[in-house]
Amino acid sequence: MIPLFLPLAAVALLAQTRTATVLSIGDGDTLRVREGSRTLNVRLACIDAPESSQAPHGASARTQLQTLAPVGSAVELRVKATDRYGRSVAELSRGGQDLNQALVASGAAFVYWQYIQGCDRQTYSRLETEARLKGLGVWSVKGGVLRPWDYRSGQRKPASSSSAPSGRRYTCKQIGSYAQAQVLLRQGHSYLDGDGDGEACESLRG
Repeated sequence: MIPLFLPLAAVALLAQTRTATVLSIGDGDTLRVREGSRTLNVRLACIDAPESSQAPHGASARTQLQTLAPVGSAVELRVKATDRYGRSVAELSRGGQDLNQALVASGAAFVYWQYIQGCDRQTYSRLETEARLKGLGVWSVKGGVLRPWDYRSGQRKPASSSSAPSGRRYTCKQIGSYAQAQVLLRQGHSYLDGDGDGEACESLRG
């Protein structure tokens, strides 16, 4: 998932509404649909779900989207733009329910504030606040899990011996934050991932 969108002018275009059939779910905010004879790759607008490698929240977000938009179901797309990879950036609805908002309301995804233009900012803000206060999904971790945009940014920076403090080792108790532990892991502190599952200090999640 590479959320690189076209300039704001493209987002400001009048949204198009299309009816399509779900073919497959990529992750918590991407899917493939068929519109007539065309196949479209869709990136859900206004939101950002945890990456698949952000266990267990990435898998949970994907499952939630599969539940809301099962393969073979008919959905409506309110297309807002096309990103540089040719994906339709859209709000998705089924049976009158806005699925982008439903993902935020359930704690399966965050509001993507960097790309909120053209979205119902007030509603998305309210739904995210309610999910946070209820401790749903990503908000079951104090402060929420590492935001997917920050996670991707960290993944793009290759770990090297120079990126970690020379010789310094941390314990999970010293770090105190699950999100910070993941940052340190990406910086080369591999000993924090004792079981080799790609996550550091899982005990800090609860």
